[in-house]
Amino acid sequence: MTDIEELQETIKRLHGVDSTHVESIPVKETFKGQTVWDGLVEIFTLHGHPKAERLYAWTHETDDPKKPKRHVTVLHIHPITSAVEAVRAAIVQEYREQEPES
Repeated sequence: MTDIEELQETIKRLHGVDSTHVESIPVKETFKGQTVWDGLVEIFTLHGHPKAERLYAWTHETDDPKKPKRHVTVLHIHPITSAVEAVRAAIVQEYREQEPES
């Protein structure tokens, strides 16, 4: 199974709709001169989603041997209107999930 097919299965499972792959866009995100993310963002058209016509998705490796890959999906809904913004939103979300609760 290809990465695109894996992402399409993830989209179907998480968002309940079929999708068509549109294109791949390279994104490199830096913070304070350090690369925090560098990879391809896959863009999909969604078929029948109630809120979004597009979705950004990618796969990245994890440190967990039980789940060596993580699939990320971000809907194209304001304020997310580009692959770069989708990556930034995912980075912020991941950072928040790792912060200890105060």
